[in-house]
Amino acid sequence: MTRRLLPSLLVVLLAGCGVPVEDAPRVIEVGAPSRAATAVPSAAASGPAAESLYLIRDGSLVAVQRRLAAEPDPQHLLGDLLAGPTEAEQDRGLGTALGGRDVVASVELLAGTAYVELPAGIENTGRNDDVLAFGQIVCTLTSRADITGVVFTRQGARIGVPLPDASLSQDPLRAADYATLIANG
Repeated sequence: MTRRLLPSLLVVLLAGCGVPVEDAPRVIEVGAPSRAATAVPSAAASGPAAESLYLIRDGSLVAVQRRLAAEPDPQHLLGDLLAGPTEAEQDRGLGTALGGRDVVASVELLAGTAYVELPAGIENTGRNDDVLAFGQIVCTLTSRADITGVVFTRQGARIGVPLPDASLSQDPLRAADYATLIANG
């Protein structure tokens, strides 16, 4: 009797372990420091390296320079962008159109193009500032000399993202594609 109940008990225990089943494999970044989705970065540190992040103010993209100990790789650069503005940057009226760290699943650099994987279901969020959000990502990543374009993907397939003229593009995007949204200073 006990031997017949053991397989049933094992199935019930495994089914209730709390790990959801996913349709496709997911990239898990290892070795990068994690930050809470609601964490606001501290004031920019001083250092020999600089990173350019694009934040928003009054419906425009604004370049912000932060000093770091070392130049960040694309994943860390995007992580800093997704963490949002520092308190000092917020005091200057800067914000973000990005809705937190779960907006981007991963970024991979191949032959000068950054492939940004978006999680399933990110569209239809009800946000009206999607163009600014994509502009923030594109302009931030292409601020690096080794990144010439940004392609957005979902489950490995290219997706169309909005441009300022209300069109969608699956092509590699550059800061020039969002030039009409970039504030002068």
